[in-house]
Amino acid sequence: MEQLVTHAIAALLSPLGIVLFIMLAAALLAWRRPLVAWRPAVLAFILLYLLSTQFVADRLLGWLEPPHRDPAADRNGQAIVVLGGGTYFNAPEYGGDTVNSMTLVRLRYAAHLHRTLGKPVLVAGGTPVGSPVPEAELMKQALQRDFNVPTQWVEKNSRNTFDNARMSRDLLKSTVQQVYLVTHAWHMPRARFAFEHAGFMVIPAPTGYTRGFELTVLDFLPDAVALSDSSQFFREITGIAWYRLRALTGY
Repeated sequence: MEQLVTHAIAALLSPLGIVLFIMLAAALLAWRRPLVAWRPAVLAFILLYLLSTQFVADRLLGWLEPPHRDPAADRNGQAIVVLGGGTYFNAPEYGGDTVNSMTLVRLRYAAHLHRTLGKPVLVAGGTPVGSPVPEAELMKQALQRDFNVPTQWVEKNSRNTFDNARMSRDLLKSTVQQVYLVTHAWHMPRARFAFEHAGFMVIPAPTGYTRGFELTVLDFLPDAVALSDSSQFFREITGIAWYRLRALTGY
């Protein structure tokens, strides 16, 4: 239930949700004050245009991303924790469920760190709605099959990043205090907060930075991918606020 509620709130606070609210306000104004209804309508148009451009989307996500520092320069970490980013369901080319492209980016970097540092790996990801296989199990399979990297711990009961941290803490108990945390750069602020709140010392190991090749006119044209990226920014902001509220209330 919590997952459905938080996802619903995030959807309402997404670019499309915000624009729809403004358009609804414009429609209500048009009923009583038609001469001023154009103002929120224009505002909705401008917001939708801006948030649909890759130029704006990249800068929003970039605002969340920490500066890059090589995590391998710090040898004090005891384990590599890699967070799941989603499942590719019923993949015909693989004969069933497997990790999606976002998770694969994280696994690739975790494998790179494992080869560099020689630290054991924990994969974290629960069971998505309607799937019989935990995401962490699929991550373990991909690490072994595609990167020849063993997995020492499998955290497969979580529903979100906050749970990833708490359940990883339960799984590792007191044996591991400091971890290399692997996730997308724009997800790192939320993930780091969750893991530090759970009691870990975190060495950030972000990957998948938002990087464009060069600025062109296409970066200023509306694009569905850019709108999705902008939506990701709003989901992260909503998630950070929710996690801080949970931490304050002890929920």
